[in-house]
Amino acid sequence: MINGRKVAVVGCGFVGSSSAFALMQSGLFSEMVLIDVDAKRAEGEALDIAHGIPFASPMKIYAGDYADAADAAIIVVTAGAAQKPGETRLDLVNKNVGIFKSIMPQIRDSGFAGILLIVSNPVDVLTYAAIRMTGLPEGRVIGSGTVLDTARLKYMLGQHLSVDPRDVHAYVMGEHGDSEFAAWSSATVAGVSLSTFCEMRGHREHKVAEARIAEDVKNSAYEIIEKKHATYYGIAMSVKRICTAIMRDEDCVLPVSSLMVGEYGLNDIAISMPTIIGKNGVVCRVPVSLSEEELAQLHSSADALKGIMDQVDFEA
Repeated sequence: MINGRKVAVVGCGFVGSSSAFALMQSGLFSEMVLIDVDAKRAEGEALDIAHGIPFASPMKIYAGDYADAADAAIIVVTAGAAQKPGETRLDLVNKNVGIFKSIMPQIRDSGFAGILLIVSNPVDVLTYAAIRMTGLPEGRVIGSGTVLDTARLKYMLGQHLSVDPRDVHAYVMGEHGDSEFAAWSSATVAGVSLSTFCEMRGHREHKVAEARIAEDVKNSAYEIIEKKHATYYGIAMSVKRICTAIMRDEDCVLPVSSLMVGEYGLNDIAISMPTIIGKNGVVCRVPVSLSEEELAQLHSSADALKGIMDQVDFEA
């Protein structure tokens, strides 16, 4: 039986521990189990986070194993290796798919029946791998996708236009990576088309500004890593946002990565597009209108992912 107030986090590195900390503060859960190949690390993170409970909501936080996560409502997977200098993208994919081959069968064999949220990179490939390796219904396996990229886009547009980024409605779609793209044609601010709002604020070089902002969004992680060697706070907040949508059955729209079943002519690939998320995971994808150029970018992004996936062994 699923414990509707329980979450598990697999992987206690920077992203996993930051996500656990954000989830502790969220009030969404009353129990959290941390799992890591380094059991002592998981124990230390659990203790450190638990000591903040007197300033938050009551919660049981502890280190455990996959059997402890069997009844969780959500398992958040952040485990994986980072790309090292000189490593190719395919090297990283194969390394992390290999790690998933040790994690996913244990989740499957535990009898887990909740929502599996994949955060490890490359998230689209690993979301597909998790679906294949666990046998969970495809709608219950979600990747964090371009949720953070979209937040970065909204933040930068808010800065550009001197407006609250929460009033910006725009999405980054496609792969979470170098082939992602901003869907400018459907972007609005408070219901006003982006180009009209830009002109209202004195900005008229639309294409130049769009190209600059899209490039800045795409390169955000590289810039942060160059300055502080890792990114983790933004993705931790993204994990919290996705978990909130699930636990509160919000039916909200988030650009998560999930398995395509014909949308935009895409099949058998996990990729990010705006998706309604509720208590059972994916409700449905939202068919955002794309320009011909954007549709071509989406298919190019999908082709880039397929090119990598065709070289990977997904059998657990």
